[in-house]
Amino acid sequence: MKSRLALLAGTALAAATLSAVPTSPAQSAATSPSAARTTVINDCLKSVPEPGSSAKVSICYSIFKPAGASASHPVPMIMHSHGWGGSRTKTAASFRSFLNAGYGVISFDQRGWGQSGGYAHVENPDFEGHDVRKLVALVSRLRWVQQDGPGDPRLGSMGGSYGGGYQFLGAFEELRTKGKPIFDAMAPQITWNDLSESLAPDGVVRTLWAAALSAASLPSDALPHKIYKALIEGAATGTWPDGSIPGTEDLPTFFRKNGPQWHTEHHRRLNIPVLLGQGTTDSLFPLEQALQNWKSALTANARKKSIFVAYNGGHVLPALLPQGVNVTSDPCSKQLAGGDFDHLSIKFFDATLKHEHTGLTGWGRYHLATATDECFSVSSVTADRKVRLGRVVTTEAVGLPLPFKIASGPLKLAGTPYLTGQVTTLGVNNRAFFGLAVGTSPANAHLIQNNVLPINEPNPVSGKARRIKLPSMAVRVRKGQSLYLLASAFSDTFAGMGSRTPGVVLIEDTVVHLPVVGN
Repeated sequence: MKSRLALLAGTALAAATLSAVPTSPAQSAATSPSAARTTVINDCLKSVPEPGSSAKVSICYSIFKPAGASASHPVPMIMHSHGWGGSRTKTAASFRSFLNAGYGVISFDQRGWGQSGGYAHVENPDFEGHDVRKLVALVSRLRWVQQDGPGDPRLGSMGGSYGGGYQFLGAFEELRTKGKPIFDAMAPQITWNDLSESLAPDGVVRTLWAAALSAASLPSDALPHKIYKALIEGAATGTWPDGSIPGTEDLPTFFRKNGPQWHTEHHRRLNIPVLLGQGTTDSLFPLEQALQNWKSALTANARKKSIFVAYNGGHVLPALLPQGVNVTSDPCSKQLAGGDFDHLSIKFFDATLKHEHTGLTGWGRYHLATATDECFSVSSVTADRKVRLGRVVTTEAVGLPLPFKIASGPLKLAGTPYLTGQVTTLGVNNRAFFGLAVGTSPANAHLIQNNVLPINEPNPVSGKARRIKLPSMAVRVRKGQSLYLLASAFSDTFAGMGSRTPGVVLIEDTVVHLPVVGN
């Protein structure tokens, strides 16, 4: 078992290096005049202790004061942090676009990473929540940062993945403790709404990602040891540990507070502008996680002042079975701002933090990239067209995914499809994986942007009505192509997570619900 766990973790970590976000010039290390004139301060502050300890934890940061910023000419501040396994950015040149645009930046090492102490509690309000609030308080005391009131700096935020998680955490924690988010605008990318649903949808573990998160935490010993153990166990066994078996950890409880869903369950909503970026080909935090944040974490008023952008990228693993696509591009940021997501972010912050007229459009809408580099701008992602498919069945345990033709092109889709039907399974823990695909024939049909979602039946069922989620996506099915449903007994993203006992999954009277937006 130990050798299998090590192999799984090593393979996943190697695969996870394929993760990609469309490249950003602001990430370049080339020196610019304004970067050279930037004042950089590296320091640490003290935050709450770890459980069982009285020693306060150091949270370390780098502050970048742009040329010309002063008490008589204060500027807005942008908070930044890193992804899982990373550390803060320490070079001014990396933020040159933001510094050139007249923003200060504070980049920090999250708890358990870089030079900061403690363990990573994965954006828990009781730990990382305190850390972010203390950083906000620090920024509120900088005289060269624009202030909207005592303890209330003019503040934006940016970062991806784990660096998107702190943004929602910080804004919601300020709202919970102070009655307002303090953050004036946010630009989170490729982050989550619900960690348990992301890592184990319907209780089926995303094997490689669970192992990769564990493997990435090993060099710095960042995770609490029991959580590392639980993630590896989940990756190895296919069962999301919930404490029901004596001696196992309870991951749903550990992750319960660690995302926007917990706050929205407590009737908290953010009434601030958000530029929400997500990867359409992301197989860790798929597109539907961002759509859920847009729908539930923001007020209706906030959505009118916000922009949703989906690009080809994110946490990407090779999708081979079923076969997907391999593309990195950001046509929607180019369409909206003439550049990449950083260009779009600066225009967004100029409009929301400086209240400048930037000419930026697309407010209150979804802008979704296709794998063929189109950008669909839509006002709704709801599935509103039904197609009756009849009988759908998977193979028992081996064999290629089975394609079921839904419709011929031309057809344009953007949003979140799903299936309804009567499910029959004869075994225990029978599972199957479903996704939409496009091709000129069943033989060459490829998944739309890589993702599948599982159905998991713990006990035998016969003719049980079910609503089965399908991955959110955007695609143009051209004339000569067809749209297919792929039904598979396995998926490489969920490696080893097929049925626990042999058996097919049968769906009778299947109806596909599609988000059709025109031809």
